[in-house]
Amino acid sequence: MRLRVEFTTEPFDLEHAPPHAVVAREVVQGAGLDSVDVGPFGNTAEGGADAVLAAVDELLRRSIRAGATRVSLQVNVVGEAGA
Repeated sequence: MRLRVEFTTEPFDLEHAPPHAVVAREVVQGAGLDSVDVGPFGNTAEGGADAVLAAVDELLRRSIRAGATRVSLQVNVVGEAGA
């Protein structure tokens, strides 16, 4: 099964990326996912279910430790693995 996660971390800072946002992006970029798109107002990553779920777990834990007061995310099933 393939999953797509879309997420944002708060509080926002339009001048500089806050530490929690940097950590969250580092997690998904280093997770070995098939597709990662990071942006100032939202981030998307896609891959196999196990990899996405492991990345979400690490993303939540590390971004909250780094100062996130809110993490909004949505996970969608987008297909079968290898499809």
